[in-house]
Amino acid sequence: MEYFILIAKIITTFVYGVSLTLLCTFGVHRYYLSYLYSRNKNKVPTPKGKFNKLPMVTVQLPVYNEMYVIERLISFVCNIDYPKELLEIQVLDDSTDKTTEIARRCVNSYREMGINIKCLHRENREGYKAGALKEGLKSAKGELIAIFDADFMPPKDFLNETVHFFFDAQVGIVQVRWGHVNRDYSILTKCQSILLDGHFMIEQTARFNNGLFFNFNGTAGVIRKQCIESSGGWQHDTLTEDLDLSYRAQLAGWKLVYLKDTIADAELPVDMNAFKTQQHRWAKGGVQTALKILPQIIKRKDLPFKVKAEAFFHLFGNISYLLLLILLLLMFPMGFFWQSVAWHKLVLFNLFAISAGTLSFVFFYALTVKETHGKNWLSYLKYVPVAISVGAGIAINNSKAVLEAFLGKKSEFRRTPKFAVTSRADSWQSRNYVSSKEITALIEITLGLLFLIQTLYAVYMGYYGWIPFLLLIQFGFLYTGFLSIFHSNGKKSSEATIGSLIPKSALQRDKEY
Repeated sequence: MEYFILIAKIITTFVYGVSLTLLCTFGVHRYYLSYLYSRNKNKVPTPKGKFNKLPMVTVQLPVYNEMYVIERLISFVCNIDYPKELLEIQVLDDSTDKTTEIARRCVNSYREMGINIKCLHRENREGYKAGALKEGLKSAKGELIAIFDADFMPPKDFLNETVHFFFDAQVGIVQVRWGHVNRDYSILTKCQSILLDGHFMIEQTARFNNGLFFNFNGTAGVIRKQCIESSGGWQHDTLTEDLDLSYRAQLAGWKLVYLKDTIADAELPVDMNAFKTQQHRWAKGGVQTALKILPQIIKRKDLPFKVKAEAFFHLFGNISYLLLLILLLLMFPMGFFWQSVAWHKLVLFNLFAISAGTLSFVFFYALTVKETHGKNWLSYLKYVPVAISVGAGIAINNSKAVLEAFLGKKSEFRRTPKFAVTSRADSWQSRNYVSSKEITALIEITLGLLFLIQTLYAVYMGYYGWIPFLLLIQFGFLYTGFLSIFHSNGKKSSEATIGSLIPKSALQRDKEY
């Protein structure tokens, strides 16, 4: 029996030690990105020249069951300031509900106004979003392809701000920063905005300004058609076809441009389960892309080490969720196994290491809030600990995604449903598309209660330094779990007419936005 206990101690200690070391390494990487951002944050990209004759642009709108936002999307895109004769709009509709009817009606209305817009409806979802984009590309007349997901509201000057960068024949993709039209809807949307702004304000800017690989985000960007075709086209063997294509494009020699000061507003998920679905897809797709692309990057002798290293941290970044989960589950078994050999000293070491890793995220997102909100940043600073807590709370959801990617488990592309919620007065729980993740939620609540017990144990043992960290994690799991159940069970059973399901008309929204 003692032999098995010894083996368990050795294995537990090894796994814990490796997880702690790797997690702290990812934490240090956050400091590195913050440094890179600060070093060149005032660098403003400018086109090498301007077109005398503007290129033809095809705007692709891939949609699947988006009855609440499709009309708004088409309205905003049709109002983009660009010569009508040089603009083609494709509504790439894979829907199986009333979205198709709404889209066709909108398309017909704008076509009568002289807009070159068409609806391409597929009877199947082969290849999901990547398949829809690939199908639309076959008939696209534009030299440049702009892409917007269903919840986006591009500014009128979007093409004027992006197109001229393609004057440089080596530029293949231009990506702009995402804005959040419903940032202040709830605590959940505030937290999401901070987490996303960390990527769009700090990470993307740092990578672009320092000559590192970065990614097209699948929407609110423009791609040269030749870049898509020469890089292998749209492929659907990962759940992040945008990340995959952008890395293949950079390996093929194309330049990517990131414009942090040009913003396209979008709608954040207001449903916790929709948020978790989105995060699951991004986490799984990121690891799938890493397994597919990283071997090619590592083998390339013409790429500097800093590019290869950053690609590793970028593509494998979601592993940190799995490492965090392992660390949390093994934290107190380690204390039990080694309490006879000065565990209190090991506690101090662990506390220092975990605090250093946690503080790196606090610093990173505090910088994010400061750079994003300017003079108003202090009013959002209080949400940084909550955002980090929610980020930890989805560790179960995202760890599952990471493991599925490593195990090669295939899954469908599950889009994130949107409900045209832009203010606190808007209701969404009586609408279609409300999903459920109750099994995951129950596990999250169980872990939250487990950490409540561990907090009490820490108080009993006098490990007071652990308490802030444990409370942060505890809140994250309980908030994520209970809100998932509340949102999935809060859906009201009501049948609405198509008129009540459609949000405000395009004319009304044009006045508001």
